[in-house]
Amino acid sequence: MPREEWTMSQTEKNLYEAFVGEAKASLRLWGFAERADQEGYQAVARLFRAIAAAARIHGVKHLRQLQVIGSTEENLEAAFESESTVSENVYPAMIAKAEEEGHQAAAVGFSHARDAEEVHAQLYKKVIGHMVAEEEPTYHVCKVCGYVVDGEPPDTCPVCGAPRKLFFEVE
Repeated sequence: MPREEWTMSQTEKNLYEAFVGEAKASLRLWGFAERADQEGYQAVARLFRAIAAAARIHGVKHLRQLQVIGSTEENLEAAFESESTVSENVYPAMIAKAEEEGHQAAAVGFSHARDAEEVHAQLYKKVIGHMVAEEEPTYHVCKVCGYVVDGEPPDTCPVCGAPRKLFFEVE
């Protein structure tokens, strides 16, 4: 992971800031593409997806230059730690603040994300067993809340209650 900000050079800070910007742009553009598809503007949706892919390439380059991407084992440990921290510390505070401010939809969204993140952390641990057994797992993701399941999707999402048909397989 990147060193603490106070020990980073200005170029490293700039690389991190550029990574964050590219990551945000990529996600925003994927959202724009989904809306363009819904509205029947397939050519516009393709352009949004193309530029989102370019932003992803830029962001990953910045991460490599920051030496954030390690070995698969190191990446699994970092991903597990990140998911655990977010689900245990970050989202609970966000949920409480949203409820306090009367933003129920945000509180529900944060709750879904927290619950899905808890599962994600366990999947990182579980994949090591797949690697040792030389198994190729299949993952399905709930389009509503981001819950990920190893294997066949359930009839209803345990986090948000979405039906099985709203899960997609990750290739």
